[in-house]
Amino acid sequence: MAEKGLRAWVKENWVDIANKKKDGSYPKCGRSGGEKRKNYPKCVPAAKARGMSKGQKRGAVARKQAVSNTGPKPARAATFAKRKTAMDGGYIGGSIKSNYDGKILSNPSYVKYYKGLI
Repeated sequence: MAEKGLRAWVKENWVDIANKKKDGSYPKCGRSGGEKRKNYPKCVPAAKARGMSKGQKRGAVARKQAVSNTGPKPARAATFAKRKTAMDGGYIGGSIKSNYDGKILSNPSYVKYYKGLI
């Protein structure tokens, strides 16, 4: 966004991925004249929506609905979840186990060496 500027950001085609139409497309973001929708909207640019998988869209909508907008301002929810690192207890490829000190072992030879201690 910093490179394109605010005007270009506003002119992007924003769509609501929380409320899919019957034909498979997404409605424009925003409502007009008392329009009712099933779910609280999660708006993203159409280009980003096309690049997202079904699971990513579902997760983004779930995060948006979890913050439950109750105030006068819309609540912000991240479109993509933060990746967990090995230090946070997440999984980063391969066979990761922790040894008796709580250190992460990603090297298979270390896992084999510490096998009796894990």
